[in-house]
Amino acid sequence: MSLRNSTAPNSNLADSIARQTAAYWKPVEITAGDGATLRAWLFRLRTPNSRVAITLHGVADSRHGTLGDARILLARGYTILTPDRRAHGESGGVIMTYGIRETADLHRWAAFLSEQTKVTALYAVGHSMGASNLLQTTGPGTPFRAIVADSPFSTFRDVAYDRLGGILGIRPVSRFALFPILEPAFLYTRLRHGIDLRSVSPLDSIRRTTVPVLLIHGTSDENITLSHSRALHAANPTMTQLWEVPQAPHVAAPVVRPREYAERITDWFNGK
Repeated sequence: MSLRNSTAPNSNLADSIARQTAAYWKPVEITAGDGATLRAWLFRLRTPNSRVAITLHGVADSRHGTLGDARILLARGYTILTPDRRAHGESGGVIMTYGIRETADLHRWAAFLSEQTKVTALYAVGHSMGASNLLQTTGPGTPFRAIVADSPFSTFRDVAYDRLGGILGIRPVSRFALFPILEPAFLYTRLRHGIDLRSVSPLDSIRRTTVPVLLIHGTSDENITLSHSRALHAANPTMTQLWEVPQAPHVAAPVVRPREYAERITDWFNGK
């Protein structure tokens, strides 16, 4: 459960993004509900459009991983917050909880932004674990007008079985064969850390959301398979749209289809 293997952010990259987009930036921080210090960069334009977006990275990454999104949206007039998720980069927190505590963290960042900036609409882009965490904030009381979720999982339980099955070479995945390994691990985590990972379910959140969600997933993703986004889309086709990116591996849509990726996420937000 401990995770401290992501790279600490380099402020030279923030300077570079600011120069490219005629923006200015500053480091910011908040305190999470459990006392952890969470840190981010806040980018602003001289003449912002009063729309604000949060960008969220995946596991073993930092805010560095979302600077491409920051560049795209700053060029369209958005104010941007690029946090390090808990237990990543410069943010505190001993363990990551796959959305259990991260959901509350996102609500605190949203409250911070409403105090620090003139916000008429709040949006978010998340990748992999960041996307999955983001989906869990889309229930009642969500601060977001629309979100983009790139390569999320549907439930933590499902992705855990998928991952372990892949590691052990069990294809198709057999719940019967993997049950004696994973279920005791879930029980240990609940008893040791007070965290029930079986409750982590973006699928449950998306079923009842009223927030427009653009799902993005590569057809060649072997890390979190396309089936997860297809299940999320099927759970609420009215509020979701799924872009399946041909031959794209995990979170690679911005690399495989950079122009289309930029157009799709900005069109999604601008239309909401």
